[in-house]
Amino acid sequence: MRSVDLFVGAGGLALGVSRAGFRHVLVTDCDPHVMATIRENQVRGVKHVREWPLHEGDVRELDYSIVSDSVDLLAAGPPCQPFSFGGNHRGHRDARDMFSEVAHAVQQLRPRAILVENVPGLLRSRFERYFGYIVLQLTYPELVRTVGEHWQSHLSRLMRLRAAGITTGLAYDIEVALLNAADFGVPQFRKRVFIVGFRSDCRVKWRFPTPTHSLDSLLFDQWVTGEYWDRHRIARRDMPEPPPRLRPRIDRLRRMLPSQRCQPWRTVRDALGNLPVPSKDGNCPVADHRFIPGARIYLGHTGSLWDEPAKTLKAGDHGVPGGENMLLGYDGSVRYFTVREAARLQTFPDDFVFPGFWSKTTRQLGNAVPVKLGETIAREVRGKLMGSVVSARRLSR
Repeated sequence: MRSVDLFVGAGGLALGVSRAGFRHVLVTDCDPHVMATIRENQVRGVKHVREWPLHEGDVRELDYSIVSDSVDLLAAGPPCQPFSFGGNHRGHRDARDMFSEVAHAVQQLRPRAILVENVPGLLRSRFERYFGYIVLQLTYPELVRTVGEHWQSHLSRLMRLRAAGITTGLAYDIEVALLNAADFGVPQFRKRVFIVGFRSDCRVKWRFPTPTHSLDSLLFDQWVTGEYWDRHRIARRDMPEPPPRLRPRIDRLRRMLPSQRCQPWRTVRDALGNLPVPSKDGNCPVADHRFIPGARIYLGHTGSLWDEPAKTLKAGDHGVPGGENMLLGYDGSVRYFTVREAARLQTFPDDFVFPGFWSKTTRQLGNAVPVKLGETIAREVRGKLMGSVVSARRLSR
């Protein structure tokens, strides 16, 4: 199945989509640093990435006629800064708001499915009306905004179209969900908004995938059976104390009868446990695994613990406010995650490298979609599209 990826960034969503069985016919971004990362990995022959047809440039100037055949999936991760909790919260007033360009791409390419990702801040009450506008633009992409028209006027026209119940023309059935990557096997507590839509003629009834991993299962393995510590060969005398905030939950789990459970949340130790100590001299056999000095703790600025999913990685280096890009030892020591460690927390493969300065690579990784989460959703989308094709063939007989 053919796909297009807009705003590829470091390639997390695009790689997940490729792993799910889609073949990209166009991958684009305007940031030369992220494009340099993708090209370096193409030169290295990284699976899937080496096959991507890249286009570097502003999506607002993109001529979609270069895509010569039909598209099954349009994937996009528009810039999140206009809606991020850590940004200036300017929303539609921010020049980096590109949701209208996603709608334009839908109108031009007419994909059978849409997969869009962004930050949880998009769902804040201050953006409620504008988020409704985003959804309606994707629902009715042919009702375009005219030159000089205010977005609220365009929204009113879209709302009237929806109220009229008109079913002709290009339209999409849109669903929205806020997902936590930890619930799908990513070793990081990372919430993201996903918008999934299917072209109405596909007649797909979509449901977001059910979580496969859970906190309760992790706590059960750690503090009821002890399987977690055995797996990591940690002696009982070396085990940390249960986190005080979770002790009531652990006590409840100890009283429960065994039942069918999700898999445990994956922890920092699960993801990084087999890596060597970061190299301080650069002579490490693992790519991008160099020690980064300067980490320190202060009020409100602490790192991630070994035996929990990592905090949400942020797009920054020393200035990250909550210490999200640091690892906190049980002895109180702290250090920055290496680039390779951060890449593992985002579920990039080890042969995927991040050339360039640390500040640039941490920005790329902090903005990325976890590969595994992108793959999980894209695989479900692909399954629905394949089912739609089978159903259409049966009806045509």
